[in-house]
Amino acid sequence: MSAELYSKEETLDLRKRLVGPSCKLFFPEDPVKIVRAEGQYIYDEKGRRYLDCINNVSHVGHCHPVVVKAAHEQNKVLNTNTRYLHDNLVEYATRLSKTLPEKLCIFYFVNSGSEANDLALRLARQYTKHQDVIVLDHAYHGHLTSLIDISPYKFRKLEGQKEWVHVVPLPDSYRGPYRENHEDPGAAYANEVKKCIDEAHRKNHKIAAFFIESLPSVAGHIIPPAGYFQKVAEYVRGAGGVFVADEIQVGFGRVGKHFWAFQLQGEDFAPDIVTMGKPMGNGHPIACAITTKEIADAFTGTGVEYFNTFGGNPVSCAIGLAVLDVIEKENLMHRATEVGNYMMELLNKQKSKHGMVGDVRGVGLFIGVDLVKDHEKRTPATAEAEFIIRRLKQEHIVVSTDGPHGNVIKFKPPMCFTKENAKFVVDALDKILTGIVCQLPSSANQKTVIKGILSVQ
Repeated sequence: MSAELYSKEETLDLRKRLVGPSCKLFFPEDPVKIVRAEGQYIYDEKGRRYLDCINNVSHVGHCHPVVVKAAHEQNKVLNTNTRYLHDNLVEYATRLSKTLPEKLCIFYFVNSGSEANDLALRLARQYTKHQDVIVLDHAYHGHLTSLIDISPYKFRKLEGQKEWVHVVPLPDSYRGPYRENHEDPGAAYANEVKKCIDEAHRKNHKIAAFFIESLPSVAGHIIPPAGYFQKVAEYVRGAGGVFVADEIQVGFGRVGKHFWAFQLQGEDFAPDIVTMGKPMGNGHPIACAITTKEIADAFTGTGVEYFNTFGGNPVSCAIGLAVLDVIEKENLMHRATEVGNYMMELLNKQKSKHGMVGDVRGVGLFIGVDLVKDHEKRTPATAEAEFIIRRLKQEHIVVSTDGPHGNVIKFKPPMCFTKENAKFVVDALDKILTGIVCQLPSSANQKTVIKGILSVQ
């Protein structure tokens, strides 16, 4: 490893001066400077090791030797644009197609999840000849202008909602209008989509697409109720639209039971377009939008060529193939199920022990811990969540929060995460939660007290 160019302080100063201030760091009050990583661990400039619980980009583990070797070997031979024939691209598409429903058979390779979702929007509009899009509240689908427009998580802080964008309730059976005691929350939340479509039609708007993360991540690590996708697809297709499943954060076996998170809804469901990104290249930029022949033919029918200079280049596809090899040979889907179930079991014990743990939800290595101030009211414990992730950093565990209130501690670690890692994290969380209870007077202004606790850490 080469010597560092700058000290941590110099690097931070240069970043502040040179990099856009809206590009935020984790733990901005005391950022971690990372110099190397391996597996599920990252190391700072002083050699301190941190357990990485949030990096769903390095899907099969940081710097996995099989992936590194594949990139190196292909880089030595050729990397170029995709207007030439090359085996890697077609081999990768062939391998991916075996994981998907038969109708999803046409691949468009791009460089990022944002590009994939932008292309999905174009595909949907060209196929349907409609303009409008339905999205979930607090959804996030990418940072391009077209995707900010369909991401309430972003547009509510910017120029607001466009007239062609329709927002429906998050299918959250813990905090939403239809909760765990509802007889059929899937149908109830789907009916909200139907009502949205009916209202759009009354205003002479036509639906092009319904976009959803198969497991809403930024929105708080939500597990959609059974039957929701099927009913929504029925209503959306009945209105002439298409169903887009965004698998950018949750695909490639993370849920354990299936390769794709949308498959959790049952074998009788298949989206019309699937987008994927982050985990595909284990940190290398590669993404994809996959669709049906009918939708692809409509897109081609414009007579306008679609060309992506680097999407599906030989190196990217070599890396993608290596990631698939590792998932299969190291049985990482089984590991996700086994370790995820174990971690959920440990976390549910914390729920019984600590009143601040309101809900534990997840599947495989996609887990959210919803922190509350009051179990009955389910009041979000936002300041407490911030305190906890900062304290976990002191225990050399890197996590972050999500959800509309920033109170859901999220776990999406590399797939090589172990039961020992899970126990280490939950034991640390237990210690921190116990400490919070000891330091927080029940009648105090908790936000003020939390700030005081943090200031002396």
